[in-house]
Amino acid sequence: MGLNKKQKKQIEVARKKIQDLQQKLAGCRQQMDDPEEVRKLENAISEQESAIEKAKADA
Repeated sequence: MGLNKKQKKQIEVARKKIQDLQQKLAGCRQQMDDPEEVRKLENAISEQESAIEKAKADA
């Protein structure tokens, strides 16, 4: 069975969030004012990737 509209939208939103987080992460790595911020962003990216996998698995 394929993905329904809701699942496709969830994946689309998660991918957009990942893009935004990756840009923030790149900026944080350049300045490295707060090493904890880098870890937080990496964790947030992992959470979004997990959300994508979950949406695909529920299909």
